[in-house]
Amino acid sequence: MIPPLDVGGFTPLSTTDWPGQLAAVVFVQGCPWRCHYCHNPSLQPRQPPCGRDTHTWGKVLDTLRQRQGLLDGVVFSGGEPTLDAALVPAMHEVRELGFQVGLHTAGLYPQRLASVLPLVDWVALDIKTEFEDYKAITSVPRSGEPVRESLALVLGSGKAHELRTTWHPELLSEATLLRMARMLQAAGARHWVLQGYRATPLTEAALGPGERMPPDALVARLRLVGPTLSVR
Repeated sequence: MIPPLDVGGFTPLSTTDWPGQLAAVVFVQGCPWRCHYCHNPSLQPRQPPCGRDTHTWGKVLDTLRQRQGLLDGVVFSGGEPTLDAALVPAMHEVRELGFQVGLHTAGLYPQRLASVLPLVDWVALDIKTEFEDYKAITSVPRSGEPVRESLALVLGSGKAHELRTTWHPELLSEATLLRMARMLQAAGARHWVLQGYRATPLTEAALGPGERMPPDALVARLRLVGPTLSVR
């Protein structure tokens, strides 16, 4: 018997987590990576901290039933949603309610990603840097190898997708981004999103306050060699 999905947070309405769609967002608890710019560090431990407000999967389903006909879909985010064995049954339940299914993933678990892709209408996959250099972002050795496989799975699935990279000048050089752009173009990617760094209280000490947005000249060069690029 698989335990219910471990829900670390829930947003009943979002207009940004699935572009062009009105969606609820389910944040799944747990992620083994420790990315320097992580916006959701409270979702990293598999067991949530004591005293945090908890959301149960049953309560999420109750809310979704009340929003049938009002929402287009449900996005499973995290944390890392493919970490949870209950993701497949949870997606089935969402589809049975008539919602489309979106997925945010960092590509940590290719085999689990392959099992959920048939249930997904749209997927956003993080491509954090060149695969050989992932440890510099995630603090985990060889963490880029499963992402290489996950990228091939997403592109081979034919599913609507976006590939997302968070930019900070101290973490991604111009040369690195240009190589990434060429790699994604050669792999057959259709939509790449470059996200600016946005500071949190926990990231300010290491990466600085405020926002870091990629310069226009850099974006123009990337567009010459890579897939269709949006800046967010």
